[in-house]
Amino acid sequence: MATFIDTHCHLDAPEFGAEMPVLRARAAERGVAMCVIPAVAVFNFATVRELAHVQGDAYALGIHPLCTGEAKDEDLEALDAELAARRDDPRLVAVGEIGLDYFVEGLDGEKQERFFHTQLQLARKHGLPVLIHVRRSVDKVLKHLRQTAGGKPWLGIAHAFNGSEQQARACIELGLKLGFGGAVTFERALQLRRLASTLPMESIVMETDAPDIQPHWIYRTQAQRDAGEPQGRNEPAQLPRIAQVVADLRGIGIDVLAEATTRNAVSALPKLQSLLSASDGRPHSA
Repeated sequence: MATFIDTHCHLDAPEFGAEMPVLRARAAERGVAMCVIPAVAVFNFATVRELAHVQGDAYALGIHPLCTGEAKDEDLEALDAELAARRDDPRLVAVGEIGLDYFVEGLDGEKQERFFHTQLQLARKHGLPVLIHVRRSVDKVLKHLRQTAGGKPWLGIAHAFNGSEQQARACIELGLKLGFGGAVTFERALQLRRLASTLPMESIVMETDAPDIQPHWIYRTQAQRDAGEPQGRNEPAQLPRIAQVVADLRGIGIDVLAEATTRNAVSALPKLQSLLSASDGRPHSA
C-alpha cells in the first residue's frame, strides 16, 4: 500500500472533537503514515504538541495570519520561548502556520506583515523550517522570505499553493515545496491542475488542511447547503484519493507519487525522517 505524509492537517480542530482518534486511525488504514499538525495561536501550542505525541505525529508552532488581529506582541515572545523550550522535541518540525492572507477582509495588513516577518526571523534563530499560508499574498510572502533569508535557502512548504507558475517557481527557487490538496480535485481549477501536472516532481508535497479545503466529492455548494445538505468535513483519510487525482494529472502511478511526495516532505521538514524511521515508515493507529 502506498504511504503518505499529510503535511498540513488541523487535527485539533473542534469539528473533529471526540472523533479525532477514530478518523486518525482511518487515515492510517489508508496509508497516511504521518500528519503534521500546525498551531494557529498561543492558545493551542500545548494542544498540538500533546496531540502529536499521543498520535505519533508531528507538529509546528506559530501564529496564523487570521489570528494576528487578536494577537499581542507578547505572543511573539511566548512563541520564541516555546520554540526554545521544545528545541529537543523530535516532533517539533517547523514554525507554522505563519504567513499572510489578503482574502479575508478587515485584517490589519501591516500587523500581519510584522508578525510574519518576526516569525521568519524566529524560524532562522531556532533553525526550523516554515509552514507558510500564502492566500492571495504570494508576492509579499516572497518579499519577506528574501529579506530574512540571510543568504541561505529556506526549508519549508508554501501551504495550499494557488498562485501563478512564475510565483510557484520563485517559491521553489527560495527552497520551498508547494502543498497540494483538495482544491486540485476541482476540474475548474485549471491553473492549479496545470501546476500539479507540470511543476518538477521534487517540488510537490501532499496535504489536506483538514477539516477545510474539501475535495470536490465532499464539497457542497451554497445552493446545496441552502437545500439542507450539510457541508462535508475533510479529514486525513481523504489524502490518498486526492493524491490519486494528482497522480492521474501527471500520468504516473500512485505508488510513484507517494514515494516522491514523502521524500519531498522529509526534504522540506527534515526532522520527519527520524520519526518515520522510528516507525519504519508504517502508518500507525493511536
